[in-house]
Amino acid sequence: MIDEKRIGRRSFLRSTAAAAAMGLGAGAGTGAGYPVLAWAAEQNGAALVAPARTHHEPKADSLVIVFLTGGFSHVDTFDYKPALARYHNRPVPAFGLRPDETHERPLMASPFRFRPHGESGLMVSELFPNLGAMADRLCVIRSLHTDIVEHFQAVLAMHTGSATVPMPSIGAWLSYGLGTRNPNLPAYVVLCERLPYAGTQVWDSSFLPAVHQGVRIIPGREPIPDLSPAPRPAKLAELERIMLQDVNAAHASRRPGDAALRARSATFDVARGLMREAPEALDVARESRATRDAYGIVDDNPASFPRQCLVARRLIERGVRVVELIDTGSNNNWDAHGDMGEHRPRAQRVDRAIAAMLRDLDQRGLLGRTLVAICTEFGRTPWTDSPGTKGRNHYAKAFSVVLAGAGVKGGLAHGETDEFGIGIVRDPVHVHDYHATILHLMGVDHTRLVYRYAGRDFRLTDVDGKVVTPVLS
Repeated sequence: MIDEKRIGRRSFLRSTAAAAAMGLGAGAGTGAGYPVLAWAAEQNGAALVAPARTHHEPKADSLVIVFLTGGFSHVDTFDYKPALARYHNRPVPAFGLRPDETHERPLMASPFRFRPHGESGLMVSELFPNLGAMADRLCVIRSLHTDIVEHFQAVLAMHTGSATVPMPSIGAWLSYGLGTRNPNLPAYVVLCERLPYAGTQVWDSSFLPAVHQGVRIIPGREPIPDLSPAPRPAKLAELERIMLQDVNAAHASRRPGDAALRARSATFDVARGLMREAPEALDVARESRATRDAYGIVDDNPASFPRQCLVARRLIERGVRVVELIDTGSNNNWDAHGDMGEHRPRAQRVDRAIAAMLRDLDQRGLLGRTLVAICTEFGRTPWTDSPGTKGRNHYAKAFSVVLAGAGVKGGLAHGETDEFGIGIVRDPVHVHDYHATILHLMGVDHTRLVYRYAGRDFRLTDVDGKVVTPVLS
């Protein structure tokens, strides 16, 4: 907040008048006078905790990303293809991970039953009975496609929009564009037990100021190491804090153009806030037994996915802008080359907890302002991985993702693939379109969220992307 003792009333009014002359009117921001206050604060070395203005009225204040690592199969989950059963074992022209691997492979029927759910009749497989029960709140995009069919690059693309050169993550872009809603907690938190493909690049801020990178919390008995300081007299701790601030300020004053240094100093403030609020936010034991049971939490497993989903709800409740839950790491995930039956335990790990999180957000009045995106890096082939196997290969030309919550139509299946789930025949959605839609729901025009670096303007959607308006409520 602005310190009146530092700038004085007349100085503040001069700053306000100057800002108004620059076109930063009081009605231009999310809150009355925010641009004026932000400009005046910046001139005097201060900062505001209020979020930055949006380009248009947002539908969602917060985003939860549920990333199911490894590539779950669209034709075994959310894209029902009965023709695969009728033509089971029929050879079709197929291809592998690279374009030169063209050959014939037999089609394979899904080993999982599908049935319509809810008043909408949305088809969902038996892998997700709890999510299926919420069909009328789900928006399934069945026509997503991406550019590269290798895990590392595809995971990178789903998070950063770039499959080749690492760029800032979508969470970092939203932190940069919208700011934080709670100064004591990071704007972007990643709940990640094991590193995914592409590692920490998945939540990196890249060329954006480092303060916007995701803060990883490792589920377990000590999710943030060394969070609790060693006990010491309060006066001594306060003196040390003041001394450290003075040293840092003196160091920064000699390097006024060092943005990385300012970002590092800001992390100290975030760390102090975490020490105050994170222990309470991460403590699911404060929830009722009924709530924990709804998520399927087993008390002796502090790293369980259900516990992560409940922590995600608690973080959203406390003002964290973006929370991502990464299910499993780069091994032992949804990458079912040998047997599609491997999808069953993977789904059992996440289905109940994700559905419980959606219900919990709804019951607390949070789902109407929270967008939940359930996604993976690509789909899987409608044919077998190789003759005689029961698995499927990677597939980037068509796959499914799910949106729920703020601003999206429930009970909707958008886009369509052919009778086998091989090609998109209606309303294709590229990863850039997917990102543009998420940013739009958060009040951000993806063409205007831009950062200039190394002489070029960068954005999450590069030079492409369009909002998928049919999914918007």
